[in-house]
Parts: sequence; C-alpha cells; structure tokens
Amino acid sequence: MAKTLVTAAGIHAVESVLNKSPESIDIIYFKGGRLNARLEKLNVLARKEKVDIQIVDENTLDYQSEMSRHQGVVAKYRAPKSLGENELMSLLENLDEPAFLLILDGVTDPHNLGACLRSADAAGVHAVIAPRDSAVGITPVVRKSASGAAETMPFVQVTNLARTMEDIKQLGIWVTGTSDTAKLSLHQHDFTGAIAIAMGAEGKGLRQNTIKHCDFLISIPMMGQVGSLNVSVATGVTLYEALRQRQGK
Repeated sequence: MAKTLVTAAGIHAVESVLNKSPESIDIIYFKGGRLNARLEKLNVLARKEKVDIQIVDENTLDYQSEMSRHQGVVAKYRAPKSLGENELMSLLENLDEPAFLLILDGVTDPHNLGACLRSADAAGVHAVIAPRDSAVGITPVVRKSASGAAETMPFVQVTNLARTMEDIKQLGIWVTGTSDTAKLSLHQHDFTGAIAIAMGAEGKGLRQNTIKHCDFLISIPMMGQVGSLNVSVATGVTLYEALRQRQGK
C-alpha cells in the first residue's frame, strides 16, 4: 500500500515536524544554492536525524509545496490522523486535570482553523472538536497557518456535533457558547472547571442547534465601531481569558 504523505512548507512548519516527529518525515527538499542561517540550521538538524534530503530548484519547490509559500524548504511526512468520537472519550477519561476543550462549529477557512489550533495549543487546550461535514479539515494551508500545532493538538472530527456535546456533558463538562447577543460577558463567566468553549463559523456564529446544546452563552465586549471579531481572534481572546482564570485558581 502506498504511503499517504502530507506537506509542511516553510521554515517554521518543517522545523516543528523535525523537532516533534523526525521519524515521520519521508523527505525534505531544500532550495539549491547557499542556505541562510535558519535553513542551514534545519539542514544540520535533518542530517543529524538522518532524514533524506534532496536539493532542488525553485520550480520543484513550488510544485512540492503545492504552491504554498515555502521559504526554500518543504517536507513530506506522515501526519497524525484526525481523531473520532471514541478517541475523544478515551482522551477525556484519561485526563488528570479538568478538561479544557475547544469546539469549532463549521469553520471553513483553513487560515482560521490553523490560527485556532495554534491558539488552542498555546493556551493548553486538550482537544479541538469540529464537525466532519461542512467544515475544513487539516489541509496543507491549515498546517502552515498552525505553525506546528496541527501536529501536536488532538483534532477530533465528529459526525454529529450536537450528540458529541451531549456526550461530553455526561462526563461533567460544561459547554459555553459565544454569541454577540449574549448578556453575560466572558469576563463575568467562570472558566475554571471542566469546560468546552464553542465558537461559531465565520460571519455566521453558532448554529441554532448548537446553541440549544450549550449550558451558557457569553459575549466578547466590543468597545469600538466594529460589531464582531474574526473567529480566530475571538477564539484567542476567549481561550486566554479561560487560561487566566484557570491559572489563577
């Protein structure tokens, strides 16, 4: 059976894979010519890990990177698979601290998903949950935008988001959704226990069926003329308010 490989394009993305799972890398392509300091550092690390290296021209790098911005380096590697409902339940049952989850309800922009994964990783989230349909999965653009978080953050794709929300609530996890019309501010809400934060899709917010399965709804205070935030920005703001409270406790 042929190996299924994915692409990491750019210095930060390739460095992340090299540091976290060099054994998963099939080959790294470097642009021919003199390497700058950051590329030379990657080259040395790749050789130390005994990864196959090939020196290629710009056109080959463009092709191998699937036309992403590659900065002179591209890696092909075996990425971890997305998880499903069973793996999510197993992960939650084996936590030794209160669960901290992020639910993304139908995010379709790969740059937004990548940024959300990056914020989730930085804030200490245990897993990101998203519907399998009508939402973006892990793509090369997502991996690049996530700057390595796509390889470290458990990403769970579920068939029925509402049912999964009810399942995690049975484990004692409170689900808090975000809404522009909610009267409760995120700064007034308690994020210190076992929680899941649900964020809506770009320009649409949470679907009504998702809202029905939330225990609480909160809003992000908006002091200027802009009516709402990009989903990745809103996710970062909300996760870090939760992190602030959890660290304080």
